[in-house]
Amino acid sequence: MENALELSNVTRRFGKVRAVDRLSLSVRRGEIFALVGPDGAGKTTLIRLICGALEADEGAIHVGGVDAIADAQTVQASVGYMPQRFSLYPDLSVMENLRFYGDIFGVESSEFEKRSGELLAQFSLATFGERPAAELSGGMKQKLALACTLIHSPPVILLDEPTAGVDPVSRREFWRILYGINRGGTTIFVSTTYMDEAERAHRIAFMMRGSVVDCGTPAELKGNLKGEVVEIQCDDRGRARRALRDDPAVLSVEIFGETLHALVARADAAIPEIEQRLSSAQATHARLRRIAPTLEDTFVARLTS
Repeated sequence: MENALELSNVTRRFGKVRAVDRLSLSVRRGEIFALVGPDGAGKTTLIRLICGALEADEGAIHVGGVDAIADAQTVQASVGYMPQRFSLYPDLSVMENLRFYGDIFGVESSEFEKRSGELLAQFSLATFGERPAAELSGGMKQKLALACTLIHSPPVILLDEPTAGVDPVSRREFWRILYGINRGGTTIFVSTTYMDEAERAHRIAFMMRGSVVDCGTPAELKGNLKGEVVEIQCDDRGRARRALRDDPAVLSVEIFGETLHALVARADAAIPEIEQRLSSAQATHARLRRIAPTLEDTFVARLTS
């Protein structure tokens, strides 16, 4: 059985800039696949290439075995695409937005009534069918956008940072819905800036400067980290970070919430040297311990390498 998505040496240029640069990637059927990268990495361009909103300059893209470049219309009918910005009609009601998208995808009336009812109930929107989209909360707007993306029952959905700007409670609810959709067999390809969301995916790709630099399960990616992580708690994180930037024992050091994470070759050997460096810099009350690397540690290490 072929993969849900198959990309080979895909390139897209904007002038002299390669937004996507000879990128190859495969996504299995029924998988939740997360794409993680900094702003400008090419995530949105890649998603638009997959759904046929943009044409690739080079390479091959197949969606469910269909050539997305040669047969873009067939692919567009078989995927659901949810862009980053809210793209529905604010003056139309929840149900009117759903009906509009149902008409675009040629959903028959009887099927639409059944499908729209299921989605509104699943997304807790059933009592808001007549409310204008403009009057919905941020989280409800995202759920409506997802419902419109799913109205024609696509086997693959492409989500471009779907929870950007949404509160944490709504983000958790949105991902609960995604898990339910995935259990039904839908393949989900999602870009995100939130590491806790990426950790929920079956596999993750790190994308930088238009290319995939690492790909695997969350455990595999964390296992690929070369080095160990030392967590540092102290009174003045800024002073401590400056003191450690030039320390030969420290490969990188970044602020993580209320602590610092220092990447070192071996924690046991590095901790005494770091303690001495912090003491000399008068970074007081420092407490150090080795910790298991997080997905963010792994990503930052790749970003700064």
